[in-house]
Amino acid sequence: MKVFKDPNCGCCGGWAEHMQAAGFPVQINDTTDMGAVKERLQISDNMMSCHTAEIDGYVVEGHVPVSAIQKLLAERPKARGLVLPGMPIGSPGMESPDGFSRPFTVSLLGEDGSLSEFSKHE
Repeated sequence: MKVFKDPNCGCCGGWAEHMQAAGFPVQINDTTDMGAVKERLQISDNMMSCHTAEIDGYVVEGHVPVSAIQKLLAERPKARGLVLPGMPIGSPGMESPDGFSRPFTVSLLGEDGSLSEFSKHE
C-alpha cells in the first residue's frame, strides 16, 4: 500500500499504523502537493480527505477502516476504489481520547466517478 500524505499530518500516520497492524505493508510518501496526487487519481473536492492511498489497483481516499479495504480486495468490484470524505471522528487515525465516535459510511468510487454505499461503520 502506498500512502500519500502531508508530512505535517499526524492523523494520516495514525491511519497508516492501523493498516500496518492489520498486516498491510505500507510505504509512506510525504508530499506537500496533495492536490497533484488527488488530481492524478481523479479525487474530486466532494470526495477529499487528508490522505490518499493506492493498493492493488485501487485508490483509497481518507480514513477508510481496514475491514472495508479487506472487503474491497476480497470482492474485487469493478471500481476505482473507496472514499471516506473528511475526517470522521472515530474512524481509524481519528479516534477520540474519550472513545466518542460518529457513524460514517464508506463509498465505492465507480469507474465512471459515481459514488455508492459500500459499508457502514458505527
